[in-house]
Amino acid sequence: MARRALKLASWTSMALAASGFYLYSKEYLDLNDFGAVRVGRAVATTAVISYDYLTSLRRVPYGSKEYLQLRSKVHLRSARRLCELCCANRGTFIKVGQHLGALDYLLPEEYTSTLKVLHSQAPQSSMQEVRQVIREDLGKEIHDLFVSFDDTPLGAASLAQVHKAVLHDGRTVAVKVQHPKVQAQSSKDILLMEVLVLAVKQLFPEFEFMWLVDEAKKNLPLELDFLNEGRNAEKVAQMLKHFDFLKVPRIHWELSTKRVLLMEFVDGGQVNDRDYMERNKIDVNEISRHLGKMYSEMIFVNGFVHCDPHPGNVLVRKRPDSEKAEIVLLDHGLYQVLMEEFRLDYCHLWQSLIWTDMKSVKKYSQRLGAGDLYPLFACMLTARSWNSVNTGIGRTPVTATEDSEIRSNAANYLPQISQLLNHVPRQMLLILKTNDLLRGIEAALGTRASASSFLNMSRCCIRALAAHKKKNTRSFFKRTQISFGEAFSLWQINLHELILRVKGLRLASWVLTLLCRLLPAPH
Repeated sequence: MARRALKLASWTSMALAASGFYLYSKEYLDLNDFGAVRVGRAVATTAVISYDYLTSLRRVPYGSKEYLQLRSKVHLRSARRLCELCCANRGTFIKVGQHLGALDYLLPEEYTSTLKVLHSQAPQSSMQEVRQVIREDLGKEIHDLFVSFDDTPLGAASLAQVHKAVLHDGRTVAVKVQHPKVQAQSSKDILLMEVLVLAVKQLFPEFEFMWLVDEAKKNLPLELDFLNEGRNAEKVAQMLKHFDFLKVPRIHWELSTKRVLLMEFVDGGQVNDRDYMERNKIDVNEISRHLGKMYSEMIFVNGFVHCDPHPGNVLVRKRPDSEKAEIVLLDHGLYQVLMEEFRLDYCHLWQSLIWTDMKSVKKYSQRLGAGDLYPLFACMLTARSWNSVNTGIGRTPVTATEDSEIRSNAANYLPQISQLLNHVPRQMLLILKTNDLLRGIEAALGTRASASSFLNMSRCCIRALAAHKKKNTRSFFKRTQISFGEAFSLWQINLHELILRVKGLRLASWVLTLLCRLLPAPH
């Protein structure tokens, strides 16, 4: 009897403890924070995706129509499973998923279109967690620091969220607060991803995705340091101060830490919101040109590149003082510093692509690690077909057929693409991601790169190469000669652009004349 009573008491105690833990966890804990849960979920998802690829395509002839249709279905199922994993594990997983979703012209469309939703499905920290981070980092309560603080965030991302607030001196600010658990989980998540990628490589030797883990390992610590982000913001603002169309919000250093960043509040519409621009009478083509100029300057001239230009980080607005269109650049956590040798080779490569110098395209692609895959590399950089690259990317406009061909090739050449990404310099990976994000914006605005935008790129390349040559010579005569060569090359580009404009005007005139002859005059 005593034994039975003891047993009953034990079971009752366990039930009460379990109930108490459940109620406590519902209020204060999240099962997603437990390592075993996160690891188990990631391992299970990886196993299911791998099994699906191994079994679903086995009995179908490779390359057949049935194979391609079935492969597309497997890609889509796998992408959805991966997206669910990212949403469940959050933090680092969402960050890596967003990176994959940005590679429009490098990965199969089923993956990129599915993973794009991660930009709008990032988790939100509770106000209790936000107060805790601010209290721990700034040593004060929210009401001591701000007159008002909006509980609802302006936006939430994988690593942080932003709230609008008003300081006691009346200034309106944006307060970026890091999710409290991201810091502790990030290193474990990256280690887990590394193990899983190595395991998948054993099953599918042709797929090499260690480059993705290496990038996350290198960049996440930088993105989690908001003081580094503030320094990047000030550096790029100084670097591009000659562009009157660019606005970088000022940093309030006195209230910024590694996990809290206070900056000037700047409002605007997302850069891919064409309706917003039309409502506010902002020229879509002008914004696209400005964006191209800004990034050409960063990449070719300065070698300091903002590598996360997704639409939430690039706003547009009319300047309050002059009504001129302005681009607002946000989120400066992820920058790529280009080594000089890499930057100069990249300048030479783009010059070769723009002016259809195929011998130099091969030479500089191989210098950048492409090897025999240099035609694929050129197509990845330009998001154009090999035929268009040979004809001239500035001469032939992008067609819907070509765009579809590029996307389908991303699926067909996935093993070669993953091999190429594993061999090019690490700096190239973020440049490719940046290129694809910018193309996504252009596609949304309907302003895919024109001959004029390529000429702007060429101007930056000429300036960058001339500056390098002048830096490496002490001879006044030689420096003068380089300056004259630079001026002449820039003059040639201006002349070429003028000819293109005249041709455009002449064509428009011919079309108008033809329409006037064909259509009867109104009575």
